[in-house]
Amino acid sequence: MHRGKGMKFVGDSRVPAVRKPNIPKDYSEFPGKTEAFWPNFLLKEWMVGAVFLIGYLCLTIAHPSPLERIADPTDTGYIPLPDWYFLFLYQLLKYSFASGPYTIIGAFIMPGIAFGSLLLAPFLDRGPERRPSKRPVATGFMLLALAATVFLTWESVVHHDWEAAKKQGAIVKTVEVDKNADGYKIMQANTCLTCHGDNLQGGPAAPALQGIELKPEEIAKIAKEGKGNMPAGVFKGTDEELKKLSEFVAGLGQE
Repeated sequence: MHRGKGMKFVGDSRVPAVRKPNIPKDYSEFPGKTEAFWPNFLLKEWMVGAVFLIGYLCLTIAHPSPLERIADPTDTGYIPLPDWYFLFLYQLLKYSFASGPYTIIGAFIMPGIAFGSLLLAPFLDRGPERRPSKRPVATGFMLLALAATVFLTWESVVHHDWEAAKKQGAIVKTVEVDKNADGYKIMQANTCLTCHGDNLQGGPAAPALQGIELKPEEIAKIAKEGKGNMPAGVFKGTDEELKKLSEFVAGLGQE
C-alpha cells in the first residue's frame, strides 16, 4: 500500500483561506443607503441608546421616586395618579365620550386603534422615501399622534390638584392607640370611630386624628360645633366626657 493512496482532501467553502478585513460594502449605487447596517449603523444606535440609558440612571439617582403611605383599600377618597407616560390616557378617560358608560371606548378601543396603526404602518406606507415631506400620510399621522399626546399630558398636569394629592399620599407618623382609655371608649360610644377609623387613622370623609396640632379646647369646640364634613351635634356626651375625649385626642402622637 503506497503512502497517500485512498486519501481524499475535502475543502469547506465556509472557512475562508485568506482572512479579509471587515470593509463595508459600497452602497453608493443604492440611493438613500450610504452605509452598512452592521457594524456602522448598529454601532451608532447602541451608542445613542447607551447615552440615554446613562441619562435616565442619573435622573433616578438624583430624583428618586416619591414614596407614599401604605395602600389602604378602604380609602375610597384616594385618587391614584399614573406615571407621566400614561398621563395622556388618564386625561382621555376624564372626557364624557371616554368615561362612564363609554369607558370601554377610551380604555380599549381608541388605544387599540392607535397601537394597531403602528403595527400596520409598515404595510400601509411602503414607499422608499425617507424624507418626511415625501411621506405626507405617515408624517401627518405621526404629528397628529404627537400633538394629541402632548396636549392630553399637559391638560392632565395643569388640572390635577397636586396639593391634595400630596396630602392624601403623605406618610404620617402613627402611634399605638390605647383602646382601653376612657377617651377612646367615649369616642366609640359617640360613633366617632365610624368615620375616623378604629385606630383614628382617618377615612374617606374624616381626617386622621393622630398627631394633630390642636389644643384640647379647640378639639372640644370642633366636637360640639362641627367642622368640614362633620356636622354639629355629633357628640352627645357630657362636658366631663368631652374634656376626656379632647385631652385624649390632643395627646395622640405627643412624646
